[in-house]
Amino acid sequence: MTDIRLIEAAELRLAGHARRTPLLNAPLLDRFAGRRVFIKAECLQWTGSFKFRGAWSALTALPPETRARGVIAYSSGNHAQGVAWAAHLHGVPAVIVMPADAPAVKVANTRAYGAEVVLYDRTTEDRDALGARLSADRGLTLIKPFDDVQVIAGQGTVGLEIAEQAAAAGITAADVLTCCGGGGLTAGIALALAARAPALRVRPAEPAGFDDTARSLASGQHERNATLSGSICDAIVTPTPGQITLPILLRHCGPGLVVTDDQALMAVALAFTHLRIVLEPGGAVALAAALFCKDLPDTVICTASGGNVDPHVFATALSRFSDLH
Repeated sequence: MTDIRLIEAAELRLAGHARRTPLLNAPLLDRFAGRRVFIKAECLQWTGSFKFRGAWSALTALPPETRARGVIAYSSGNHAQGVAWAAHLHGVPAVIVMPADAPAVKVANTRAYGAEVVLYDRTTEDRDALGARLSADRGLTLIKPFDDVQVIAGQGTVGLEIAEQAAAAGITAADVLTCCGGGGLTAGIALALAARAPALRVRPAEPAGFDDTARSLASGQHERNATLSGSICDAIVTPTPGQITLPILLRHCGPGLVVTDDQALMAVALAFTHLRIVLEPGGAVALAAALFCKDLPDTVICTASGGNVDPHVFATALSRFSDLH
Protein backbone atom coordinates (compact mmCIF):
# COMPACT_ATOMS: atom_id res chain seq x y z
CA MET A 1 0.00 0.00 0.00
CA THR A 2 1.22 3.46 -0.83
CA ASP A 3 2.13 5.59 2.20
CA ILE A 4 4.16 8.70 2.95
CA ARG A 5 7.40 6.69 2.99
CA LEU A 6 6.90 5.58 -0.61
CA ILE A 7 6.11 9.17 -1.60
CA GLU A 8 9.25 10.44 0.13
CA ALA A 9 11.32 7.76 -1.61
CA ALA A 10 9.80 8.74 -4.95
CA GLU A 11 10.67 12.37 -4.19
CA LEU A 12 14.32 11.40 -3.79
CA ARG A 13 14.33 9.49 -7.11
CA LEU A 14 12.63 12.42 -8.86
CA ALA A 15 15.08 15.00 -7.50
CA GLY A 16 16.86 16.64 -10.40
CA HIS A 17 14.50 15.04 -12.93
CA ALA A 18 11.02 16.48 -12.29
CA ARG A 19 10.34 20.20 -12.25
CA ARG A 20 9.21 21.83 -9.04
CA THR A 21 6.18 23.61 -10.45
CA PRO A 22 4.99 26.99 -9.11
CA LEU A 23 1.94 27.80 -7.01
CA LEU A 24 0.33 30.72 -8.84
CA ASN A 25 -2.25 33.34 -7.91
CA ALA A 26 -3.94 36.16 -9.83
CA PRO A 27 -5.96 38.92 -8.15
CA LEU A 28 -8.53 39.07 -10.96
CA LEU A 29 -9.15 35.31 -10.72
CA ASP A 30 -9.71 35.77 -6.98
CA ARG A 31 -12.23 38.52 -7.74
CA PHE A 32 -14.01 36.35 -10.33
CA ALA A 33 -14.23 33.39 -7.92
CA GLY A 34 -15.05 35.40 -4.81
CA ARG A 35 -12.29 33.58 -2.91
CA ARG A 36 -8.52 33.20 -2.96
CA VAL A 37 -7.52 30.73 -5.67
CA PHE A 38 -4.03 29.26 -5.87
CA ILE A 39 -3.05 27.15 -8.88
CA LYS A 40 -0.45 24.36 -8.77
CA ALA A 41 0.78 24.60 -12.38
CA GLU A 42 1.61 21.00 -13.30
CA CYS A 43 0.92 21.96 -16.91
CA LEU A 44 4.53 23.25 -16.74
CA GLN A 45 5.86 19.80 -15.80
CA TRP A 46 7.92 17.78 -18.30
CA THR A 47 5.63 16.41 -21.06
CA GLY A 48 2.98 18.95 -20.06
CA SER A 49 1.42 17.15 -17.10
CA PHE A 50 1.99 15.63 -13.67
CA LYS A 51 2.09 12.18 -15.27
CA PHE A 52 5.85 12.36 -15.75
CA ARG A 53 6.25 12.10 -11.98
CA GLY A 54 4.40 8.80 -11.70
CA ALA A 55 6.06 7.38 -14.80
CA TRP A 56 9.55 8.18 -13.54
CA SER A 57 8.72 6.82 -10.10
CA ALA A 58 7.42 3.54 -11.52
CA LEU A 59 10.32 3.05 -13.96
CA THR A 60 12.99 3.78 -11.36
CA ALA A 61 11.36 1.34 -8.94
CA LEU A 62 11.76 -1.56 -11.41
CA PRO A 63 14.75 -3.90 -11.18
CA PRO A 64 17.27 -2.84 -13.86
CA GLU A 65 16.98 -6.08 -15.82
CA THR A 66 13.18 -5.79 -15.91
CA ARG A 67 13.30 -2.13 -16.94
CA ALA A 68 15.76 -2.92 -19.75
CA ARG A 69 13.22 -5.18 -21.48
CA GLY A 70 10.87 -2.22 -21.85
CA VAL A 71 7.50 -1.03 -20.64
CA ILE A 72 3.96 -0.77 -21.92
CA ALA A 73 1.19 1.64 -20.94
CA TYR A 74 -2.31 2.55 -22.02
CA SER A 75 -3.50 6.11 -21.98
CA SER A 76 -5.48 8.75 -23.83
CA GLY A 77 -2.38 10.89 -23.84
CA ASN A 78 -0.81 12.38 -20.73
CA HIS A 79 0.28 9.13 -19.07
CA ALA A 80 1.40 8.02 -22.55
CA GLN A 81 3.71 10.99 -22.90
CA GLY A 82 5.04 10.71 -19.36
CA VAL A 83 5.92 7.03 -19.78
CA ALA A 84 7.34 7.61 -23.28
CA TRP A 85 9.71 10.35 -22.11
CA ALA A 86 10.73 8.57 -18.90
CA ALA A 87 11.48 5.42 -20.91
CA HIS A 88 13.45 7.44 -23.46
CA LEU A 89 15.57 8.99 -20.70
CA HIS A 90 16.34 5.47 -19.46
CA GLY A 91 17.08 4.20 -22.96
CA VAL A 92 14.43 1.48 -22.84
CA PRO A 93 11.60 0.60 -25.26
CA ALA A 94 8.07 1.86 -24.64
CA VAL A 95 4.84 0.73 -26.29
CA ILE A 96 1.79 2.91 -25.68
CA VAL A 97 -1.76 1.71 -26.37
CA MET A 98 -3.89 4.79 -27.15
CA PRO A 99 -7.52 5.25 -28.23
CA ALA A 100 -7.84 6.21 -31.87
CA ASP A 101 -9.85 9.29 -30.88
CA ALA A 102 -7.18 10.64 -28.53
CA PRO A 103 -6.20 14.26 -29.23
CA ALA A 104 -3.86 14.37 -32.20
CA VAL A 105 -1.29 16.45 -30.34
CA LYS A 106 -0.99 13.77 -27.66
CA VAL A 107 -0.54 10.95 -30.17
CA ALA A 108 2.06 12.96 -32.10
CA ASN A 109 3.97 13.92 -28.96
CA THR A 110 4.00 10.34 -27.65
CA ARG A 111 5.61 9.20 -30.90
CA ALA A 112 8.02 12.14 -30.82
CA TYR A 113 9.16 11.12 -27.33
CA GLY A 114 10.26 7.82 -28.86
CA ALA A 115 7.43 5.41 -28.06
CA GLU A 116 5.69 2.99 -30.38
CA VAL A 117 2.00 3.91 -30.45
CA VAL A 118 -0.67 1.23 -30.96
CA LEU A 119 -4.12 2.71 -31.62
CA TYR A 120 -7.40 0.99 -30.73
CA ASP A 121 -11.13 1.70 -30.93
CA ARG A 122 -12.28 2.34 -27.36
CA THR A 123 -15.92 1.54 -28.21
CA THR A 124 -15.27 -1.90 -29.75
CA GLU A 125 -11.86 -3.10 -28.52
CA ASP A 126 -10.60 -4.08 -25.07
CA ARG A 127 -7.42 -2.12 -24.31
CA ASP A 128 -6.58 -4.36 -21.34
CA ALA A 129 -6.65 -7.47 -23.51
CA LEU A 130 -4.64 -5.76 -26.23
CA GLY A 131 -2.08 -4.54 -23.72
CA ALA A 132 -1.83 -7.94 -22.03
CA ARG A 133 -1.17 -9.62 -25.36
CA LEU A 134 1.57 -7.16 -26.33
CA SER A 135 3.10 -7.39 -22.86
CA ALA A 136 3.25 -11.18 -22.99
CA ASP A 137 4.56 -11.29 -26.57
CA ARG A 138 7.37 -8.80 -25.97
CA GLY A 139 8.20 -9.23 -22.29
CA LEU A 140 7.14 -5.68 -21.43
CA THR A 141 6.21 -4.46 -17.95
CA LEU A 142 2.88 -2.68 -17.62
CA ILE A 143 2.95 0.81 -16.08
CA LYS A 144 -0.67 1.46 -15.09
CA PRO A 145 -2.01 5.00 -15.42
CA PHE A 146 -3.20 5.32 -11.81
CA ASP A 147 -3.77 2.03 -9.99
CA ASP A 148 -0.10 1.35 -9.17
CA VAL A 149 1.54 2.11 -5.83
CA GLN A 150 4.69 3.57 -7.39
CA VAL A 151 2.70 5.72 -9.81
CA ILE A 152 0.61 7.03 -6.91
CA ALA A 153 3.80 7.69 -4.96
CA GLY A 154 5.22 9.74 -7.81
CA GLN A 155 2.03 11.78 -8.10
CA GLY A 156 2.12 12.26 -4.35
CA THR A 157 5.22 14.43 -4.73
CA VAL A 158 2.83 17.12 -6.02
CA GLY A 159 1.27 17.04 -2.56
CA LEU A 160 4.63 17.39 -0.83
CA GLU A 161 5.31 20.51 -2.88
CA ILE A 162 1.83 21.92 -2.20
CA ALA A 163 2.35 21.47 1.55
CA GLU A 164 5.64 23.39 1.45
CA GLN A 165 4.39 26.11 -0.91
CA ALA A 166 1.16 26.63 1.01
CA ALA A 167 3.10 27.05 4.26
CA ALA A 168 5.43 29.56 2.58
CA ALA A 169 2.39 31.51 1.35
CA GLY A 170 0.86 31.58 4.84
CA ILE A 171 -2.02 29.25 3.91
CA THR A 172 -2.97 27.40 7.07
CA ALA A 173 -6.26 25.84 5.90
CA ALA A 174 -7.78 25.30 2.45
CA ASP A 175 -9.56 22.86 0.19
CA VAL A 176 -7.21 21.34 -2.39
CA LEU A 177 -9.13 20.62 -5.58
CA THR A 178 -7.72 17.97 -7.90
CA CYS A 179 -8.52 17.04 -11.48
CA CYS A 180 -9.60 13.43 -11.02
CA GLY A 181 -9.86 10.50 -13.42
CA GLY A 182 -8.85 7.16 -11.92
CA GLY A 183 -7.62 8.87 -8.78
CA GLY A 184 -3.83 8.48 -8.87
CA LEU A 185 -3.04 12.17 -8.52
CA THR A 186 -5.84 12.71 -5.99
CA ALA A 187 -4.78 9.72 -3.88
CA GLY A 188 -1.11 10.69 -3.91
CA ILE A 189 -1.82 14.30 -2.95
CA ALA A 190 -4.27 13.18 -0.25
CA LEU A 191 -1.71 10.86 1.34
CA ALA A 192 1.01 13.51 1.22
CA LEU A 193 -1.19 16.21 2.75
CA ALA A 194 -2.57 13.91 5.42
CA ALA A 195 1.02 13.47 6.61
CA ARG A 196 2.42 16.95 6.00
CA ALA A 197 -0.51 19.41 6.04
CA PRO A 198 -3.68 17.82 7.46
CA ALA A 199 -5.55 21.16 7.47
CA LEU A 200 -5.52 21.05 3.66
CA ARG A 201 -8.52 18.92 2.62
CA VAL A 202 -8.49 17.24 -0.80
CA ARG A 203 -11.62 17.28 -2.96
CA PRO A 204 -11.68 15.64 -6.41
CA ALA A 205 -13.20 17.51 -9.36
CA GLU A 206 -14.70 15.80 -12.41
CA PRO A 207 -16.74 16.60 -15.54
CA ALA A 208 -20.52 16.19 -15.42
CA GLY A 209 -21.63 12.76 -16.60
CA PHE A 210 -18.25 11.27 -15.68
CA ASP A 211 -18.34 11.84 -11.91
CA ASP A 212 -17.70 8.25 -10.85
CA THR A 213 -15.37 9.36 -8.06
CA ALA A 214 -17.87 11.83 -6.57
CA ARG A 215 -20.58 9.16 -6.64
CA SER A 216 -18.21 6.55 -5.21
CA LEU A 217 -17.27 8.86 -2.35
CA ALA A 218 -20.96 9.41 -1.63
CA SER A 219 -21.89 5.72 -1.72
CA GLY A 220 -18.71 4.29 -0.22
CA GLN A 221 -18.28 1.77 -3.04
CA HIS A 222 -17.17 1.68 -6.67
CA GLU A 223 -19.58 3.46 -8.99
CA ARG A 224 -19.14 3.34 -12.77
CA ASN A 225 -19.73 5.78 -15.59
CA ALA A 226 -22.33 4.75 -18.15
CA THR A 227 -20.04 5.60 -21.08
CA LEU A 228 -16.37 6.23 -21.80
CA SER A 229 -16.76 9.09 -24.26
CA GLY A 230 -18.72 12.29 -24.67
CA SER A 231 -16.79 14.84 -22.63
CA ILE A 232 -14.26 17.35 -23.87
CA CYS A 233 -12.30 16.51 -20.70
CA ASP A 234 -10.88 13.35 -22.30
CA ALA A 235 -7.80 13.26 -20.07
CA ILE A 236 -9.83 12.33 -16.98
CA VAL A 237 -12.60 10.13 -18.41
CA THR A 238 -12.24 6.69 -16.79
CA PRO A 239 -14.77 3.92 -16.05
CA THR A 240 -14.45 3.87 -12.26
CA PRO A 241 -11.94 4.74 -9.52
CA GLY A 242 -9.04 2.34 -9.03
CA GLN A 243 -9.01 -0.59 -6.65
CA ILE A 244 -6.02 0.96 -4.87
CA THR A 245 -7.03 4.59 -5.17
CA LEU A 246 -10.64 4.51 -3.93
CA PRO A 247 -9.88 3.29 -0.38
CA ILE A 248 -7.34 6.11 -0.07
CA LEU A 249 -9.88 8.65 -1.31
CA LEU A 250 -12.54 7.36 1.08
CA ARG A 251 -10.15 7.81 4.02
CA HIS A 252 -8.75 11.21 3.15
CA CYS A 253 -10.99 13.19 0.75
CA GLY A 254 -13.99 15.45 1.15
CA PRO A 255 -17.01 15.31 -1.20
CA GLY A 256 -16.39 15.40 -4.93
CA LEU A 257 -17.11 18.40 -7.14
CA VAL A 258 -18.64 18.36 -10.63
CA VAL A 259 -18.32 20.93 -13.43
CA THR A 260 -19.68 21.20 -16.95
CA ASP A 261 -17.64 21.05 -20.13
CA ASP A 262 -18.44 24.72 -20.70
CA GLN A 263 -17.12 25.61 -17.26
CA ALA A 264 -13.92 23.68 -17.99
CA LEU A 265 -13.51 25.62 -21.24
CA MET A 266 -14.13 28.88 -19.38
CA ALA A 267 -11.40 27.90 -16.92
CA VAL A 268 -9.04 27.28 -19.86
CA ALA A 269 -9.75 30.80 -21.13
CA LEU A 270 -9.42 32.42 -17.70
CA ALA A 271 -6.16 30.62 -16.91
CA PHE A 272 -4.65 31.95 -20.11
CA THR A 273 -6.09 35.43 -19.67
CA HIS A 274 -4.97 35.95 -16.08
CA LEU A 275 -2.01 33.58 -15.62
CA ARG A 276 -0.76 33.09 -19.20
CA ILE A 277 -0.71 29.32 -18.76
CA VAL A 278 -2.16 26.85 -21.27
CA LEU A 279 -4.51 24.15 -19.96
CA GLU A 280 -6.43 21.33 -21.59
CA PRO A 281 -10.07 21.01 -20.46
CA GLY A 282 -9.40 17.91 -18.35
CA GLY A 283 -6.53 19.72 -16.69
CA ALA A 284 -8.75 22.71 -15.93
CA VAL A 285 -11.68 21.07 -14.10
CA ALA A 286 -10.20 21.77 -10.67
CA LEU A 287 -9.82 25.44 -11.56
CA ALA A 288 -13.37 25.39 -12.95
CA ALA A 289 -14.59 24.02 -9.62
CA ALA A 290 -12.68 26.76 -7.78
CA LEU A 291 -14.32 29.40 -9.97
CA PHE A 292 -17.89 28.11 -10.20
CA CYS A 293 -18.71 25.73 -7.33
CA LYS A 294 -20.40 27.21 -4.26
CA ASP A 295 -19.57 24.78 -1.45
CA LEU A 296 -15.99 25.94 -0.92
CA PRO A 297 -14.01 27.84 1.73
CA ASP A 298 -12.43 31.27 1.34
CA THR A 299 -9.11 29.79 0.16
CA VAL A 300 -8.65 26.96 -2.33
CA ILE A 301 -5.67 25.39 -4.05
CA CYS A 302 -6.30 23.62 -7.35
CA THR A 303 -4.19 21.47 -9.62
CA ALA A 304 -3.73 22.64 -13.20
CA SER A 305 -2.82 19.11 -14.11
CA GLY A 306 -2.25 19.17 -17.87
CA GLY A 307 -1.66 21.52 -20.77
CA ASN A 308 -1.67 19.19 -23.79
CA VAL A 309 -4.59 20.78 -25.59
CA ASP A 310 -5.37 20.50 -29.28
CA PRO A 311 -5.02 23.94 -30.91
CA HIS A 312 -8.62 24.03 -32.15
CA VAL A 313 -9.97 23.28 -28.65
CA PHE A 314 -7.80 26.02 -27.18
CA ALA A 315 -8.92 28.45 -29.86
CA THR A 316 -12.55 27.55 -29.19
CA ALA A 317 -12.14 28.26 -25.49
CA LEU A 318 -10.52 31.63 -26.11
CA SER A 319 -13.02 32.71 -28.77
CA ARG A 320 -16.13 31.67 -26.81
CA PHE A 321 -15.09 33.17 -23.51
CA SER A 322 -12.86 36.08 -24.46
CA ASP A 323 -15.23 38.54 -22.75
CA LEU A 324 -14.92 36.97 -19.29
CA HIS A 325 -13.17 39.04 -16.64
